[in-house]
Amino acid sequence: MIQPGIFHDSPPDKLHNLYLQRYAWPGPLLADEPNNNTGIIVVIPCFNEPHILASLNSLFECETPNCKVEIIVVVNHAENEADHIKIFNQDTCDKIQEWIINHKKKYFSCYLLKVFDLPRKHAGVGLARKIGMDEAVRRFEFINNKNGIIICFDADCYCSPNYFQEVYQCYQNKPEINTALVYFEHPLEGNFNSSLYESIINYELHLRYFKNALQFADFPYAFHTIGSCITVTSAAYQKQGGMNKRKAGEDFYFLQKIFPLGNICTINSTTVFPSPRPSNRVPFGTGKAINDMLKTRETRYVTYNPQIFIDLRIFITNVSNFYQEKYIDSIIKELPISIQEYLNTIHFIDLLAKINKNCSSENQFFKAFFNWFNGFMVLKYIHFARDNYYIGTEILEATNWILMELTSIKLTLTNKKKALLHLRDLDKSN
Repeated sequence: MIQPGIFHDSPPDKLHNLYLQRYAWPGPLLADEPNNNTGIIVVIPCFNEPHILASLNSLFECETPNCKVEIIVVVNHAENEADHIKIFNQDTCDKIQEWIINHKKKYFSCYLLKVFDLPRKHAGVGLARKIGMDEAVRRFEFINNKNGIIICFDADCYCSPNYFQEVYQCYQNKPEINTALVYFEHPLEGNFNSSLYESIINYELHLRYFKNALQFADFPYAFHTIGSCITVTSAAYQKQGGMNKRKAGEDFYFLQKIFPLGNICTINSTTVFPSPRPSNRVPFGTGKAINDMLKTRETRYVTYNPQIFIDLRIFITNVSNFYQEKYIDSIIKELPISIQEYLNTIHFIDLLAKINKNCSSENQFFKAFFNWFNGFMVLKYIHFARDNYYIGTEILEATNWILMELTSIKLTLTNKKKALLHLRDLDKSN
């Protein structure tokens, strides 16, 4: 059952917009007309979340940007969800409604969408994000703001006070931007026990090592793909078909569609702080990784072997040689064996011929190639090389390697927290 939040008789969708008519979740779901100066709409999926009010407080306390800001909280569950979670979600809605009544600012408006009893096949974080982001598109279209900024946020994280100001200013300074990814840091101390913070250090080291190792390999889309750090223009969101309905990894797959548009920015002047808490709700991601480490009480963390990225770099360096080249076999034979075998499994020569057939310039070829060899294909190669050629490496050893490759740090670090701080500095400087 779809309930239009704290509003009841939503008007029919009269906007003549191809995306909204063909691809968006049916709406509108909110009856209030948006303010003409609305420049930012934050979408927060909320499922069985005990900390949503803290996240809302963090956003409410942000410094005033030069535009109106809307928050859309999408409280959701599947039709087959357990009764106690349905009851909890309804209680959450009541608390959010009360919070909205008591928190008002001229530039700030918060709305609640009750999206209950979703089809079990699709219900999950991807669909919840989509419902909220599609509603954001609808509201930006209503005021003819094609480049309105849609922000993804999570119901268990918080942000720096200058969050709205820095995000808005980034898009103002660079109007060509399609997407901007906000810098993040997991809390390393607080109310959880010490073993949880040791686990989050391991996991954030892995995330930052992985991203920077892709940068070392010259992969053009070496960016973090964390849902609570994504911002995107309404126009770019629509052009690439909107958010997917995946139950996990929706952020990663969404950005694989957005990255080929180019004009990608990182915002390092403010910070999102994702929660370090454990979770069993999705088959992978931060919550699952932390939960697994806590269960096994393992202090070591094994990540991808650096040799995988060395091989990947050799392959990417050769991409320009694949354009209209007749002797592809001889080039491939010179590549590392892990690359050769992976290319055989995906029928690379046939795929390459199709790409070349449709490209009349090297620039066009390069773009088409990495539209195909995107983050998903890279990850498939990394897992292939891990499973067949290169055993995992302890995260501190891998971190030392990438720091030596990309920075002036030539000392072997023995403290994981200090190593993480160095990687954070590296990401901030990029």
